[in-house]
Amino acid sequence: MAITEKIPASGLIEKLPGGGVFLTTTENIFKWAKVSSLWPLTFGLACCAIEMIAAGASRFDIDRFGSGVFRASPRQCDVLILAGTVSVKMGNCIKRLYAQMPEPKYVIAMGNCAITGGIFCYDTYSVMKGTEELGIPVDVYIPGCPPRPESLFFGLMKLQEMIRKEKNAAR
Repeated sequence: MAITEKIPASGLIEKLPGGGVFLTTTENIFKWAKVSSLWPLTFGLACCAIEMIAAGASRFDIDRFGSGVFRASPRQCDVLILAGTVSVKMGNCIKRLYAQMPEPKYVIAMGNCAITGGIFCYDTYSVMKGTEELGIPVDVYIPGCPPRPESLFFGLMKLQEMIRKEKNAAR
């Protein structure tokens, strides 16, 4: 690609002819920064957590997507990854953690159990039939039992696409 051509990333950043300056809006800079550094709050509830942990290991390397800084404190996180079976007892804890996250915040439901309750919700009273019963908005669903780390990466890329298309930098 020649230096004078437009950068195809979003079509909104361009280089001035003959100069070394890029033109863009502050909103696009904020979106780029947000997309490039999504810090997940790991909330592994069952078997899907093993695949989420594997995504952070050297073989899969989630750092390539800017999401390798797994945090244990909700006050430092942008993304809540709910990986696994959501039990009734954990429901209030998840709501509290979501409320403590700063805006803008996003939720990824990883695995069939987090999405619909999976195979465990049929004959038990202690499993919720999906994350939506909690009343928190889910931005990306990643199906599978358990979904592979590649699926988590695909879900992260879909979340990044969604953030790029948002109207305002602050949700």
